[in-house]
Amino acid sequence: MQDTPLVIAGKQFSNRLMIGTGKYRSAAEQMAALEASGAEIITIAIRRIQSVPEQQAMVDQIDWRKYTILPNTAGAKTAEEAVHIAKLARALTQSMEEHYQQPISGADWIKLEVQPDPVSLLPDPIGTLQAAEQLIALGFTVLPYIHADPILARRLEDAGCATVMPLGSPIGTGQGILTKEEIAIIIANAGVPVVVDAGLGVPSDAAQAMEFGADACLVNSAIALASDPGAMGGAFRM
Repeated sequence: MQDTPLVIAGKQFSNRLMIGTGKYRSAAEQMAALEASGAEIITIAIRRIQSVPEQQAMVDQIDWRKYTILPNTAGAKTAEEAVHIAKLARALTQSMEEHYQQPISGADWIKLEVQPDPVSLLPDPIGTLQAAEQLIALGFTVLPYIHADPILARRLEDAGCATVMPLGSPIGTGQGILTKEEIAIIIANAGVPVVVDAGLGVPSDAAQAMEFGADACLVNSAIALASDPGAMGGAFRM
């Protein structure tokens, strides 16, 4: 049976794997993983490329015309910080459009992350909803990272978010999907794509997410920290 396209905010994608650009040891490993994964949507931490020169160098290797770039607000501790970072992301996208002299796919898209605790990186549900409402009013297409909370997922969808992105387990832990029952409730009631984001450690975790009805998965640490990121990117693609 042929898969139907993934549709987010009216845009179609043939690959249901999104990947991040953090934690890679080198630009070469990052680019190998991007290519092998087949990902069409790539998320970039705006705050990190501002503060880490090596990350900026890696991002500079990416052809923004080839991918839908999804800037994220990782590092924001409050709704206000998240909105500020989103505005910086919009300015960056506009500068890239000027650089390439053409529109950039996904302009005004933002992966919303509000994380008061820099250790656990767990999302703030109240701050996330507040920031989402503000960003949507500013014309952003918002893809929020959240706890696997069905009530919050509904509130965010009602506010106008383009997806909901519940965590499988905390960011970077590689524990797999510990929130299957809650994510299943979200999937059963969602009218927007559900993307399992965070905690996937091995390709079988992604397969499990797809088997119980998720629309897509987002993976970073499991690929970036693998001994061979290219091979791991290819494994997640399959």
